[in-house]
Amino acid sequence: MLEEINHLALIGSLMQQMCVYLVIAYLLSKTPLFAPLMQVTVRLPGKLVCYLVFSGFCVMGTYLGFQIEGAIANTRAIGAVLGGLLGGPIVGLAVGLTGGLHRYSLGGFTDAACAVSTTVEGLIGGGLHLYLLHRHRADRLLSPMIALGTTLCAELMQMLIILLMARPFDQAARLVAHIALPMMLTNAVGAALFMRLILDRRETLEKYSIAFSAKALRIAERSVGVLMQGFDERNCSRMAKVIQEETGVGAVAITDCEKLLGFVGVGAEHHLPGTPIASAHTRHAIDHNEVVYADGATVPYCCSVTKDCKLGSCLVIPLRGEENRVFGTIKLYEPKRKLFSSLNRTLGEGIARLLSNQVLAGRIEEQKRLLAQSEIKLLQAQINPHFLFNALNTLAAVIRRDPEAARQLVQYLSTFFRKSLKRIGNEATLGDEIEHVDAYLHIELARFADRLDVQFAVPNDLLPLRLPAFSLQPIVENAIKYGISQMLDAGTIRISAQRQAGVLTIVVEDSAGLYQPTPGGDGLGMNLVDRRIKIRYGAAYGIAVSCEPDCWTRVAIRLPVEEELAPC
Repeated sequence: MLEEINHLALIGSLMQQMCVYLVIAYLLSKTPLFAPLMQVTVRLPGKLVCYLVFSGFCVMGTYLGFQIEGAIANTRAIGAVLGGLLGGPIVGLAVGLTGGLHRYSLGGFTDAACAVSTTVEGLIGGGLHLYLLHRHRADRLLSPMIALGTTLCAELMQMLIILLMARPFDQAARLVAHIALPMMLTNAVGAALFMRLILDRRETLEKYSIAFSAKALRIAERSVGVLMQGFDERNCSRMAKVIQEETGVGAVAITDCEKLLGFVGVGAEHHLPGTPIASAHTRHAIDHNEVVYADGATVPYCCSVTKDCKLGSCLVIPLRGEENRVFGTIKLYEPKRKLFSSLNRTLGEGIARLLSNQVLAGRIEEQKRLLAQSEIKLLQAQINPHFLFNALNTLAAVIRRDPEAARQLVQYLSTFFRKSLKRIGNEATLGDEIEHVDAYLHIELARFADRLDVQFAVPNDLLPLRLPAFSLQPIVENAIKYGISQMLDAGTIRISAQRQAGVLTIVVEDSAGLYQPTPGGDGLGMNLVDRRIKIRYGAAYGIAVSCEPDCWTRVAIRLPVEEELAPC
């Protein structure tokens, strides 16, 4: 009866130790260190992590053990066996040796036997790892029942080694009789529970991943091409509705850098598309290009529109375009009564990338289309029979009175056509644009004789800066066609450029002052240039026209500074 009580007391004590062991394992499962343990480890970095983790559990199992008749009842076998099962023979041997040598350093009449048996336990786990891999049954290595059976056999082997090696034999036999059942039972159950913990963690991550992937795929499927049609209120509202339906969050908003473009969900009655951005969180996300999470507790959240709003938390994710520039945000909200799901936080960042790529792809396509239109328009303006007729008539007149000037005019005409017809890509340097315009103006100078004066004020250090191709010539053409050519007196065209606070401003000024804004726009050429710049760089850039009637008209082209790429 006393023997039975002693066994039960020892089992209870070892079970308490095992619980501590499993609590530590659970906490470890929340760290990146646990990731290599959730699969059969075959690569060196994973094997190293496996060795470190299970060696630590081996040593911990010994330290948490109980002194009994000069020996230690412990749960060391869990670390040795699982190290071999998950890491293979080499890891099992390394873990077993580490745990065994540590046990040997503590002394006692079973020190050598325990050192050998711990090493053998690691090899037993590693041997089974190798066997199941060769049988293409690697999935069985993560079975709690396999872990239980293997640890049971390993502990039985330990008891035999203690009987064979420990002396005096009578004391060894008495010790084995006392600790065999408690240690075999506790270590086997502990190994099975540890493996179950690994499986549960893996299954949780797989479910999380499946849920994430399913939502992401449904959103991608339903939103294909929506924002490629344009980043405007109609398309953003459609996109926000799709995201809100698929994620189940309280509300979804999409903004550009200035105003709200779409809002669906709780609070839609006062968050109205078209209204300026008022949220400090949104402004911070845009200005600093970083994700802002206002959970309503750690980071306070308060609706910027009305204090009666039911929304209680907000995740603001920047939408990024070319060169990582922010062109807007997507915002996910939850009501005050609901916590923000970590799945939706992660999914939100994925959705932001999806939306950014769609908008970027749409802008690239729009740029290609506008560039094609621009090139066609420019070529029509430059090569049409009327233009050629004027140029050739001018050339014929000059040839009679000044052959050398005629030769120069032919050279300018050649440069003009070469720049117009052989332009590669949709970018050019300011120097290229100036050269193109200079050739065009020399042709016009020959036609207008003394009625046209051209002035350039462009610093040399600005010439390497990049801008969309064919940005300058349509503006100069407009200045002559609708300005200087309408004057009875001589006129002046002045082209200047300056860089200030990271912005390049190119100004084309004529002395006619005849600009008249029209409801339909300022002409196809100028509109194309303005739209191309806005699509590429944002609404803050583009063309601005000012006029002093009968004095001057100024067309300012604003765009961010882009240095010329170094040649490869």
